[in-house]
Amino acid sequence: MQPEPQGIEMAVLVSVGRHPLTERARRADQDARGLELALDLASRVAGSRLRLVHAGPRSDESERALRDYLGMAGDSGSGLDSLTLLEQPSGADAITALVEHLAAAAPQLVITGTRAERGEGSGLLPYALAERLGWPLINGLAAVERIEDGVATLLQALPRGQRRRLQVRLPVIVSVDAAAPAARQSAYGPARRAALASEPAPAALDRELAEWQLAPARKRPKRLKIVKAASARDRFKAAAAKAEGGSGQVIEGVDAEQGAEAILKLLRDEGVLSR
Repeated sequence: MQPEPQGIEMAVLVSVGRHPLTERARRADQDARGLELALDLASRVAGSRLRLVHAGPRSDESERALRDYLGMAGDSGSGLDSLTLLEQPSGADAITALVEHLAAAAPQLVITGTRAERGEGSGLLPYALAERLGWPLINGLAAVERIEDGVATLLQALPRGQRRRLQVRLPVIVSVDAAAPAARQSAYGPARRAALASEPAPAALDRELAEWQLAPARKRPKRLKIVKAASARDRFKAAAAKAEGGSGQVIEGVDAEQGAEAILKLLRDEGVLSR
């Protein structure tokens, strides 16, 4: 595909993720997918400029995770050799700093993940930015097909693998999730050579988060197994296999209390209810 004649200003908002098993800091999967989309678009649109932006506290742990994003560009000459760090104290609301920075930088395309892997993880940040800036928001982005005459043609992911093509005038904020292409690996050398440029930014206390009481999550109730079969023959085989297991029980001629006790025992045995 030939590069398109016009360049665009892009900003990718990245966060510090958390590994689901080790809980170590890492690049967030959705944010990395957003950067993958931006790098692909920059390779197709000549003259495009791409910047990474992170708002949060600075520490050795967060710096290692943020450098993983910088290593995605490798030595491709994409110009991604620095990350703008809007330093915030612990417990600050990043929205205020991001809104001021984006309003001053005025990028045409802002890419972010759907939700963070740490902190609240509510997924409201893209919506809050769009409301404060007055820009349109497209969620579930799967691909950026082209940008021409200030209009972006986007491919939005819908449930059950469906896709919808949208056209929106720039500037626009887009959020990506697992429907976007997987991110490439990070190269260690370019990641270490890149710079983390700190910029002064306003800090606002997240009052709602300050009032929360955080505790380890409890184990979620186990769902009953649902047999997903495509044909009547498969459903019959699944039902017959369940019956042959010998774990079922037919209860007849009992009162309501005895029936309720039997149902309650079944739910506990299946792990739906805790004992």
